[in-house]
Amino acid sequence: MRRTSVFVTVAFLAGLAVGFFGQSAQVMATPQTDTRAADLAAIEKLHQLDVEATLKQDPIYLEKLWSEDCIKVDGPNGPVVGLKAMKEMYAKFKADYPELKVLKYTNDVTDVQIVASWAIEVGYSEATYQMSAKDKPVSIPRTQGMRVLKRQSDGSWKFAVVGLK
Repeated sequence: MRRTSVFVTVAFLAGLAVGFFGQSAQVMATPQTDTRAADLAAIEKLHQLDVEATLKQDPIYLEKLWSEDCIKVDGPNGPVVGLKAMKEMYAKFKADYPELKVLKYTNDVTDVQIVASWAIEVGYSEATYQMSAKDKPVSIPRTQGMRVLKRQSDGSWKFAVVGLK
């Protein structure tokens, strides 16, 4: 009889634990869903800023787009690490190509995975630009890529790693 009592007690406690964790998971799921919706809205705002900044070619947008510890993997001379280095790279590019005009730039993000304060997004981009008024436009066809985003303390998102293909 004692063996049955131990078995029933263990089964009862196990059932209680499963119920507790199941309830906890359900309670925790609701705020995460709310957070995900807010995160996706903030990420979409970043996408809009990215398109605007690219079309304008205005380096002032850098701080709105990139995290302080950002990495641009496909920089012109290899990876560019940090916001300061990114600003220098863009200033040099602007000085080297002052007449560059971006005629079209689009991003079609097909998937976003958010974990804690990080997001990974994959999708496609394409662009058309002109080096100067006398040059013919150059089109970059639809290209698949991936970007890593970092949530900022104010709830906004910025690019942390870009240039992976």
